[in-house]
Amino acid sequence: MENALPPPPEGTITTERRGALLLVGINRPAKRNGFTPRMFRELAEAYTLLDEDPALRVGVLFAHGDHFTAGLDLPTIAPAMQKGEKLWPHGAVEPLDLGSPGYRRRTKPMVVAVQGITFTLGIELMLAADIVVAADDCRFSQLEVKRGIMATGGATLRMAERAGLGNALLHLLTGDEFGAAEALRLNFVQKVVPRGGELQEAIRIAESIADQAPMAVVATRRNALKAVERGPLEAMAEFVAVQQHLARSEDAAEGVRSFVEKRQARFTGR
Repeated sequence: MENALPPPPEGTITTERRGALLLVGINRPAKRNGFTPRMFRELAEAYTLLDEDPALRVGVLFAHGDHFTAGLDLPTIAPAMQKGEKLWPHGAVEPLDLGSPGYRRRTKPMVVAVQGITFTLGIELMLAADIVVAADDCRFSQLEVKRGIMATGGATLRMAERAGLGNALLHLLTGDEFGAAEALRLNFVQKVVPRGGELQEAIRIAESIADQAPMAVVATRRNALKAVERGPLEAMAEFVAVQQHLARSEDAAEGVRSFVEKRQARFTGR
């Protein structure tokens, strides 16, 4: 996917509606999509749009150019880091989904397509999403220790949760570079495809999710996250109440009708 106009020097985040999908593009290819304050702000705005617009059901995060992102543009980001300042707009949906005070957590699914260099923030953004499709040319590195800082965008949490503590520390403490096959082995990505097919596959998955009942998709995602973050007992405790709520919806009635009539369901999110 190419842009007609080149992005500004500080980069930008593109958005494109495609049916029920919102395609969110990282766009600073001349600098390997290194993130600037403007890009942080616009990314949060795009995630907030996805959550607030009822016509949108699934997001797809991707990058323009040869690489997903080399991570932070440290010269522009360092002043905020030193002050402990957040770069997301207050009250917006936080793309790293950390539940930080004053920020919202995403409720709708996000599928990510990554390619080429996917360093530091790139890994944290994909781990904060729900499903990741990687090109077979991906180069991953969580290299903060090489810069004298710590990964604070979720890598220390999610890498250990996905891959086990030893595997996580192997890459967190060495800052080494690894490829798509290793990322797949560690459950950091869910699919590896030949370079050039990653966005198409991510869109295909997102469209399949968008075809399902929106309320059921949101509830299912939330329950799975609750099981990971708070434990299975808390997740199980809400089964009956959530299922009762969903079973009374128009979409549940449509699900039954479509089953009886042997046709694809037409869900409205009500």
